[in-house]
Amino acid sequence: MVYLTSEEMSQELDQCIKDCLECYNVCIKTISHCLQMGGKHAGAGHISLLRDCADVCRANTDLMLRNSGWSGRTCSLCADICIECASNCEKFTDDQIMRECANVCNHTAESCRKVAEAVIQRI
Repeated sequence: MVYLTSEEMSQELDQCIKDCLECYNVCIKTISHCLQMGGKHAGAGHISLLRDCADVCRANTDLMLRNSGWSGRTCSLCADICIECASNCEKFTDDQIMRECANVCNHTAESCRKVAEAVIQRI
């Protein structure tokens, strides 16, 4: 196990908050793009997953900002949903906006995993 110093933890937490906010914004913009594209882009399951990802990123940000004792668990959940969203977006190989969303979701998942592991180790 690798334990983070308080300063390292603070930096990881700050980065995760920024990443979650970016992911929230990208997912919301991607929903708009998908609805405009129509067809498979606008499938109910796909739009629902994008909404779930945006919502969990926003909620996770709120809990991290409040230094909630639940933030380790919400970071873990956020990472799981971001990974699923990225995987779903990666299916749209010919769409740059979808690739960007997948990249941001994957990056956010990695950031959330780091924070989740660090928070759980401190418990």
